[in-house]
Amino acid sequence: MFFAWLAVVAGLALLVWSADKFVDGASVTAKYAGMSPLLIGMVIIGFGTSAPEMVVSAIASVQGNPGLALGNAYGSNITNIGLVVGLVAVISPIRVQSRVLTKELPLLLAVTVLAGFQLLDGELSRLDAYLLLLVFFGIMGWMIMQGRKQPSDSIEAEYQKEIDSHPMSLSRALTWLAVGLIVLVISSRLLVWGAVIIAQSFGVSDLVIGLTVVAIGTSLPELASALAAIRKNEHELALGNVLGSGLFNTLAVVGIAAGIQPLAVDPEVLYRDWVVMALLTVVLLIMGIGLRGRQGRINRFEGSFLLLAYASYTGYLVSLILS
Repeated sequence: MFFAWLAVVAGLALLVWSADKFVDGASVTAKYAGMSPLLIGMVIIGFGTSAPEMVVSAIASVQGNPGLALGNAYGSNITNIGLVVGLVAVISPIRVQSRVLTKELPLLLAVTVLAGFQLLDGELSRLDAYLLLLVFFGIMGWMIMQGRKQPSDSIEAEYQKEIDSHPMSLSRALTWLAVGLIVLVISSRLLVWGAVIIAQSFGVSDLVIGLTVVAIGTSLPELASALAAIRKNEHELALGNVLGSGLFNTLAVVGIAAGIQPLAVDPEVLYRDWVVMALLTVVLLIMGIGLRGRQGRINRFEGSFLLLAYASYTGYLVSLILS
């Protein structure tokens, strides 16, 4: 049991470090390849911050732990909206001016509704996986076109500042890209092994462990980048990372895991976890786009509400582990 907890702690620490290096290397490499800051932020950074969820869920699926794979993806979305956005808004309110972000918000809700329909039959088949991946690549194509059409979007300057804060040569960027990816895979295997052992020792499902310990751990890159963004007064970048990560988690992470091996879905995934994820997404949409002429803005009160909702949900899951 001691070694399982050690594996989880070490795996999470290496996961956060490797994801950070992977994102830095990928962003700078894309810059040298001539990609615009907006596209780098929307595609490369969005993919990079979801890399931990992607690798962890893929490994969990290969090893026959569907609950861990699905719990990690949905739990990360819940953590990103409730904890990350909530904490950022409490520290410093987020004003949503970017046209790209106001388009991504309803898109994330639509993707979440699609995920709910797929859960109704109690299984995520390979056909479901292929549909998720098809939608994912379609959205990636749309995001690339949006990035080309709106080069002067308000969030572009924030992405430019973030990319410029990590100056390095192309060779060094490629090195960090490779090292980050290798350590990402190793640390994910370590994390999955420890999480499964802990779940078995407590007598709870790997789904609950995936929704709590693993989801929080794989969301640490988003939390770290969000806190760094608000220190630099880059509020929309923090929200942009969360929205991008949500799309990647719901579509690519679940799609890859179910494509490797169809996932059996426990009823509580739909009636408890998906419902919480969907409700938080609806609330974030309302806050982000604004109503009745009000500009989208997530203030401290709304951030506190998100934190309270996240704490209540997570507290309930923790009670299942301890009971």
